[in-house]
Amino acid sequence: MGPLIRLETTLTGDRYLSILFDHLHLFMSIVHSDGLGQFQQDNTTPHASRVATKWLQEHSSDFRHFHLPPKSPDMNIIEDTWDALLHAVEKRSQSPRTPMDLLTAMQDSWCEFPPGYLQTSVECMRHRVAALLCVRGGPTQY
Repeated sequence: MGPLIRLETTLTGDRYLSILFDHLHLFMSIVHSDGLGQFQQDNTTPHASRVATKWLQEHSSDFRHFHLPPKSPDMNIIEDTWDALLHAVEKRSQSPRTPMDLLTAMQDSWCEFPPGYLQTSVECMRHRVAALLCVRGGPTQY
């Protein structure tokens, strides 16, 4: 699992590009040095911006970019992951009182996720795709 990146302001295409450049490329080069790693993102405006799209195309030999169809929440594990992180923060013995406390609690909870947490979610994608195909892109149980 990669690092959590704190955004101090609204995410724009240029800010997202700096995150890709500063964090994603290094992370993928370490974890998937063979170039076989896959990067998945949703289709929010900053993610689909021209600058981000161009950067991902330029680095396509370093890792693959998994493209999602528009409006495809059943294909993205991030919602489940954020929900699990929220629950982990809520279960902590002390509730965060300041933004810095919240950031610390989120980072600590993130680091405490079991090593295979995301792998399990990724392995469920096969079933998610099959369910989505069965309902021709409509809502599924996921």
